[in-house]
Amino acid sequence: MSQRNDRREFLKLGAAAGVGGATVSLAAGLPPLPSNARTAAAMPMRNLGRTGFQVGLFSLGGQAAIEQPDNAHVAVPLVERALDLGVNYIDTAARYGGDARWSQRYIGEVMKRRRGEAFLASKTHDRTRDGSLKLLEESLKLLNTDHLDLWQVHNLSLPEQVDQIFAKGGAVEALREAKEQGLVRSIGITGHADPDVLIAALERGAFDAVLLALNAADVHHLSFRQKLLPLAVEREMAIIGMKIPARGRILKSFAPPAPGGPPQAGTAPGTIVMSEALRYVLSLPVSTVIVGCDTIAQLEENVALARAFNPLSPAQMAELEQRTAAIHPQALFFRRWS
Repeated sequence: MSQRNDRREFLKLGAAAGVGGATVSLAAGLPPLPSNARTAAAMPMRNLGRTGFQVGLFSLGGQAAIEQPDNAHVAVPLVERALDLGVNYIDTAARYGGDARWSQRYIGEVMKRRRGEAFLASKTHDRTRDGSLKLLEESLKLLNTDHLDLWQVHNLSLPEQVDQIFAKGGAVEALREAKEQGLVRSIGITGHADPDVLIAALERGAFDAVLLALNAADVHHLSFRQKLLPLAVEREMAIIGMKIPARGRILKSFAPPAPGGPPQAGTAPGTIVMSEALRYVLSLPVSTVIVGCDTIAQLEENVALARAFNPLSPAQMAELEQRTAAIHPQALFFRRWS
């Protein structure tokens, strides 16, 4: 039986075995790490923790245009162009794009031809072993691959969710089994609401990567930089930053929503520009940052900013933090506020 068929059989067996069922031990051989020949010339690169992978500073997020329904004419060329520009890490999730999982569908169209050029990361939002394995099986199918380079628990926000994933039959069992069986190279956790929740997860289990929310307003409320980032650095994890422009709400170009919009949606224009937002986070000890893009022009701008990156001084970072203080509730809309 081929390696790919072995992996598919494991998923079927895992789903059928139930919480107490045993899994079959399979050879966990994986292809070589992805390699995009354009990355080194396109932008600086950093170690992705202990994975052995060198990642470009800018990576492509699977939201924005890439999760919109019936948007293949925009989303697929975006993914193609990202690889052409030297991006070598692509992030997505089973939840992006709703039940139809548009993000994985569009990225999978490109992965049919170019799987070997991108470190491919996805997530499970299910808190159980069996539910997560089912999501993994569907993700591999939609992404047109037989393995992920990184599989993560999506959006840990509450202490009880940490208890759920570590319980008997919890999602952590799925992550560990998938890694053991060669369905995924690395495993991780993600979150943006409360650093203490992710710290609690890291204290209970070994993970290879953490995807965490960091932007220039971070220090003003439940700071991930001050609490979680040092622990991840100490453990030599792959550290992926997200929410850099806070869906635009930290930027001067942000147009506030009309009265009556959702709470924490933003009430004023932001106070910094994209070059400052990106430069701030890249001046921290992160491996890479993921940003979703709506247009190829945005994508090209972000790659150009990554190529030109030079770190901010402590004084420059403090000045950006001061400028974001007044708008930090909208810049940190994704944090826990009660």
